[in-house]
Amino acid sequence: MNKPVSVPACLPGEAEYRDGPAQAGQQSMGRGTRPFYTARMAGRSSRAELPLFPLSTVLYPGGRLELRIFEPRYLDLVRECTRDERGFGVCLILQGRETGEPALPAAVGTLARIVDFHYDADGLLGIVAEGGQRFRVRRTRVRADGQLRGEVEWWPEEAHAPVPVELALLQTIAERLVEVMAPQWGQVPRECYDDARWLGFRLAELLPLGGDERQRLLELTDPLQRLAELRDILPRFQKA
Repeated sequence: MNKPVSVPACLPGEAEYRDGPAQAGQQSMGRGTRPFYTARMAGRSSRAELPLFPLSTVLYPGGRLELRIFEPRYLDLVRECTRDERGFGVCLILQGRETGEPALPAAVGTLARIVDFHYDADGLLGIVAEGGQRFRVRRTRVRADGQLRGEVEWWPEEAHAPVPVELALLQTIAERLVEVMAPQWGQVPRECYDDARWLGFRLAELLPLGGDERQRLLELTDPLQRLAELRDILPRFQKA
């Protein structure tokens, strides 16, 4: 990437994550800054309409997503989001492909906000987005240009929970995975690893899981249940 993207020190409550102060909720975008798109910006409604970007990956709150944009419908999406200072929804593809005809998205996705962009040597637009609040898609429609739009309802927020002693092994595993695979998390405070929400989301995105497993972990609303399920998955990755 042309620039490093700053990463929040740790994942706060999701309401705060959406509605944090401007100085904490702005990131460099090459030219100017953009705040979080929040429920407050949508008129304090529990619902909003979002442009949807179905992908073959799952984005978690606080996660990082890098995309190369070339289809006209998604170039329009990026222009709209930057102009209106809003985010777009990322949903796992259940049926279809990332390009071509509109794909069938999973019902639960994650709000993504663009925090940086650049142009590659081949002239394609590259963006970096960061995951925010989760949502459930209630209904969708397809615009004439093929862009998928969704009426979404914000997903329940998770209460803060410390990591219990019996799941402490997951903290060690996460530290090792971050060291090898995710240097952007290398400088986060040690307290992040004590936050069951942050720990669960980072493990879910770093472990080699299938799309259905990642989606299930996204949809869970209990951070301790998410960690317990991740613990139960670990034996699959142990060397014989």
